[in-house]
Amino acid sequence: MRDVIMSLLAKEPAHGYELRQRLVKALERAGLVEAMEVAQPSHPDKKVYELTAAGRERVQQWLADVTWSKVAPVEFHLKLVVAAATRLADPVALVDAQRLELLRELHQLQELALKEPADADGALLLEGAALRLQADIRWLEVCERRWVERESR
Repeated sequence: MRDVIMSLLAKEPAHGYELRQRLVKALERAGLVEAMEVAQPSHPDKKVYELTAAGRERVQQWLADVTWSKVAPVEFHLKLVVAAATRLADPVALVDAQRLELLRELHQLQELALKEPADADGALLLEGAALRLQADIRWLEVCERRWVERESR
């Protein structure tokens, strides 16, 4: 979301309402949301937006995306919250899928590290990347425990 807002502002400065309007129009043009008028008994009709089938599919694709480019990414935690709130995906299943992807990446790094001489600069870089992945995997384990505890309540 941050990137989208920054992209809109890269074109020209805008007020918060203008940003919202541009974003909604872009989503409507892309066929991801549609607007409808909802009658209110004591107020003017209000405009309500809902996801189209394509919009729902896009959210599900985002939830299933296991790319991981940041340390303890906020976006992944947002995916867990969205998954739980919308019931479009199981947060624990998302954690499992993400952990499998990180374990695959870690295995690849370890294989590369075995091919490097121990005193090479490349080995140090690979070790740093592996340590980051291990920390991210541990963080996912904490996330999983928390979501399992939440579901059991």
